[in-house]
Amino acid sequence: MAAVTFVTIVGAAGFASLPGLLIDPLHEEFGWSRGLIGFAVSVNLALYGLTAPFAAALMDRFGIRKVVACALTVIAAGAALTVFMTAAWQLILCWGVLVGIGSGSMALAFAATVTNRWFVQRRGLVTGILTAGGASGQLVFLPALSWIVEHHHWRPAAVTVAVAAFAVVPFVWLLLRDHPADVGLAAYGAEGPPTPKPAPRRGAARRAITALVSAARTGPFWLLAGTFAICGASTNGLVKTHFVPAAHDHHMPVTVAASLLAVIGIFDIVGTVASGWLTDRFDARRLLAVYYALRGLSLMFLPLLLADSVRPPMIFFIVFYGLDWVATVPPTIALCREHYGEDSAIVFGWVLASHQVGAGLVAFVGGVVRDAFGSYDMVWYGAGALCAMAALMALVIRREREEVPRV
Repeated sequence: MAAVTFVTIVGAAGFASLPGLLIDPLHEEFGWSRGLIGFAVSVNLALYGLTAPFAAALMDRFGIRKVVACALTVIAAGAALTVFMTAAWQLILCWGVLVGIGSGSMALAFAATVTNRWFVQRRGLVTGILTAGGASGQLVFLPALSWIVEHHHWRPAAVTVAVAAFAVVPFVWLLLRDHPADVGLAAYGAEGPPTPKPAPRRGAARRAITALVSAARTGPFWLLAGTFAICGASTNGLVKTHFVPAAHDHHMPVTVAASLLAVIGIFDIVGTVASGWLTDRFDARRLLAVYYALRGLSLMFLPLLLADSVRPPMIFFIVFYGLDWVATVPPTIALCREHYGEDSAIVFGWVLASHQVGAGLVAFVGGVVRDAFGSYDMVWYGAGALCAMAALMALVIRREREEVPRV
């Protein structure tokens, strides 16, 4: 089940690889400002997050397989329709709304739901592996998509994303299962006989809202949401969206800059899996504080490293930053599980919504700053300062007694 989920996430990751590659081609072909294109990306990122908690509740109502198959189909349709667009509102509708909603249903809440249902032990490790699936997809797609954009323009790249997402649908439908009881098994590490499959929970939207209202009355929710908003701002919103055009501003070839992002994906896999292993053994709050502090420090140095070619200090940044890319996810999910129990996947969906709202805001602001000042430097420094704030916020999250012992 973990392997099927991993491959599904990898196959759907193409949509996350393309926005940073589209900024310059769309600006050149249509004359749209980088701020406008960044706004379309911000709509995508925000809807990605805001859809997640409802998707987690829908998985409880209709099953994981149906929700994921529909989400992949919507992603494929949105990516394919961008080929025919001629106006900015069509970019916002297709890439912002359709791909945003579809990808939100394939968000990390999917990984959290699978982990909660199928695993009792090794949850942190499995969460790290599934989270790394997105980075693996980036590694698979980004170099190929950048080559397609540079040699064949952006439309074939959009079609490639659509085909990849749609190709995973039969795989999901045939192999994905909703609950261990569907195959007569107990969750990994659970004691006793297999537990019966729970009845579908109706009122998905109401349950998502109820979980939010309940969690919002607690301090840890706001601290987790705040730190994860900064996580999104400093990763998806900033580096994934603006690193390639920022490097291109320094005359670095697009394919080289995209390859550096792909290398980040390699080390992200290592860092996220290691973070899952560490989360099973150490205080998740302290792990978060260390991760955010190191990320902020690396972003402060990035403006000094950008050049027309790849030099050793840039390679060090790529390795260092890559290890920290989404290492924050396993400890964040663990803290949600610790504080919110059975509703933890839905609560994490809302925390993820804050992640994507932060990402969307910086995707837009980054484009505006570049249009206004001709440089991204202010955005890198601002993101570094925000990460320092997130490190302090993580340390003040209170602890709860965990229901499942760590192993």
